[in-house]
Amino acid sequence: MSKKTDEIAVFEGEDTLILDCGVKLEKFQIAYKTYGKLNRSKSNVVLICHALTGDQYVSETNPVTRKPGWWHHVVGPNKPIDTKKFFVICPNVLGGCMGTTGPKEIDYRTSKPYGLSFPVLTISDTVRAQEKLLNYLGIKDILCVTGGSMGGMQVLEWASKYPDRVFAAIPIAASASHSSQNIAFNEVARQAIMADPEWRSGNYIEENTRPTKGLAVARMTAHITYLSDKGLHNKFGRMLQDKEKIDFGFDADFQVESYLRHQGYTFVDRFDANSYLYLTRAMDYFDLAKDYDGNLSKAFSNSKTRFFVISFSSDWLYPTSESRKIVKALNIAGANVSFTEIKSDKGHDTFLLHEPEYINVLHGYLNSIAIENKIDNDN
Repeated sequence: MSKKTDEIAVFEGEDTLILDCGVKLEKFQIAYKTYGKLNRSKSNVVLICHALTGDQYVSETNPVTRKPGWWHHVVGPNKPIDTKKFFVICPNVLGGCMGTTGPKEIDYRTSKPYGLSFPVLTISDTVRAQEKLLNYLGIKDILCVTGGSMGGMQVLEWASKYPDRVFAAIPIAASASHSSQNIAFNEVARQAIMADPEWRSGNYIEENTRPTKGLAVARMTAHITYLSDKGLHNKFGRMLQDKEKIDFGFDADFQVESYLRHQGYTFVDRFDANSYLYLTRAMDYFDLAKDYDGNLSKAFSNSKTRFFVISFSSDWLYPTSESRKIVKALNIAGANVSFTEIKSDKGHDTFLLHEPEYINVLHGYLNSIAIENKIDNDN
């Protein structure tokens, strides 16, 4: 059975979730946000899957940061994901730290935070939990599922495992599996967190401490991968931070150092360190071809889902070559697929930014599937 409280759906009983690691999650909850209005035929649903450090607050003021939602320039009235046309659902991922069950939440069996007793997750686990949410909401078909980075992985998983429920899929700046380089960067981040003495073997909440230094370093490391060399050079070069000459010390002499420190230490105010461990691990484990004898095209066999794959020219975390592998597999599978590479020097994070060409192609594609499915402002 399940119940809803303030856009938190609680699942238990027959809604047990059996995770890929073999553990039964007998009671869990999903925090989510909705935007727009569900039409009478329930045909205007857009599911948005957030990235590693994202959340369900896609198009409104985030209650923690007090900043606009992470995709506010994409989601809203008359924007590419037009909430006058579409009913938008954005769930916080399983293992997250914004209300969905994860390592920081209370284990109902012990009345203590899960910490590292929480089971290790996969992207597939997250998508199966989302499928339960849609079932609870009485939604069978999804007009479009979209998201960038880790969100793009979820999009690919949705389209592969539930092709009959997804009309269109838009994976953005994503890949069908992590490269060894991506796994390596994630491991550095995890080791930075676990090396912080305040991590306390994952029990920092119960012991009233916070591994802020380790989490900040993890965020700094990851943030470098979200940018590009040219973008960093154009923004910072070798400019000094509020000084005319170097200090011959280890304070932030350069603007880029100050920027990364700011990124790290503002991040710790809104994100949980153990969630970072669990979600990066889920990304590392993601390999869509693994269940199909290593043949990615088989993951999309006989799929009627339409795909629009988007990459960015300066993204070296999930380079265009990874998107082309997905497109090639879709073509072999005979799927309906479109592809575009957006020219930008802003790196992986372009999917979060107001890049005009990117916004225009996204808007155009969503408008086309809305017209084809006769979805308008009056539905």
